[in-house]
Amino acid sequence: MGNSVLVVLSGGQDSTTCLYWAIDKFGSDAVETVTFDYGQRHRIELECAEKIASKAGVRNALLPIDTFGALGGSALTDERVTIVVESEVNRDLPSTFVPGRNLIFLTFAAAFAYQRGIKHLVTGVAQTDYSGYPDCREETIKALQEAISLGMGAEFEIHTPLMHLSKKKTVLLAKKVGGLAAMADTHTCYEGSRPPCGTCPACELRAKGFDEAGIADPLLSARDD
Repeated sequence: MGNSVLVVLSGGQDSTTCLYWAIDKFGSDAVETVTFDYGQRHRIELECAEKIASKAGVRNALLPIDTFGALGGSALTDERVTIVVESEVNRDLPSTFVPGRNLIFLTFAAAFAYQRGIKHLVTGVAQTDYSGYPDCREETIKALQEAISLGMGAEFEIHTPLMHLSKKKTVLLAKKVGGLAAMADTHTCYEGSRPPCGTCPACELRAKGFDEAGIADPLLSARDD
């Protein structure tokens, strides 16, 4: 397994920051991205991911996983579920939680990386300033890294550069690694709106990060132009 790296790219702020972090750390020639079509309600995410990867000069692969849509139960995959802070299944989690999503994404990413001789995986999960998703926790990722490595007989390393960063620090990292301009092409809004609605939990958290960093959000600047 070589020193190439595969970034899980959703088209959002966090994964795009991770893409530029990987380019800064490994070099653009060593970086590839993978995007999952998992039945998400807002297809604009896929368009954004492809555009972001293209502008960054890296290859992007789109892999279909339609099981989540069939399972339902999440506001991100089921139109019948509204976006609320607490889900009907687990009062400790918001309705936007997609059970097992990051576990499946990283497992599929590892399988894809294995075929390409890639040992480094990068994901934008974070347990700081997040919505309480259990599959974003550091202990979850460490356990998954061990399980994937054992199960595939190959040594994988899962990088989580945002794990302990607030949204403010994530914005500052994007600026540091040259990814700030790319934020204009990202998608965050849970409502699927472009320009963003500005009132859903994802929009509010993003706005908070840019405000605290003292940096104008390029996505909003692009809207105003």
